[in-house]
Amino acid sequence: MLKEFRDFAMRGNVVDLAVGVIIGAAFGAIVSSLVDNVIMPPIGLLIGGIDFSQLKFVLQPAAEGVAEVAIHYGAFVNALVKFVIVAFVIFLLVKAMNSMKKAEPAPAPAAPPEDVALLREIRDLLKK
Repeated sequence: MLKEFRDFAMRGNVVDLAVGVIIGAAFGAIVSSLVDNVIMPPIGLLIGGIDFSQLKFVLQPAAEGVAEVAIHYGAFVNALVKFVIVAFVIFLLVKAMNSMKKAEPAPAPAAPPEDVALLREIRDLLKK
């Protein structure tokens, strides 16, 4: 059983998938930093100095011993921007990989069997 697991884990597809997941996690951290620290602050400044990560709709204010209940829609806006950036980058990567694939020419059609070729010749002669 251990040998089977080792063979499975060392297959090219599994290793490629593991590398992809690790790079994806690192890319996610980069995109989070980009959105939170570079993109959203200027947008917030343009709309009046708003920090999107702090935007919320309070359903119940904090009271003695009870925490505030709020909908943090600013965090949702940040997550939405992150998603759009990641989706666009993945789209570009897939598009680039597809363009790198060499288009294989379509195979030439096979010659018809001899009996079909003879029948076509007879047909053509009969038409004349």
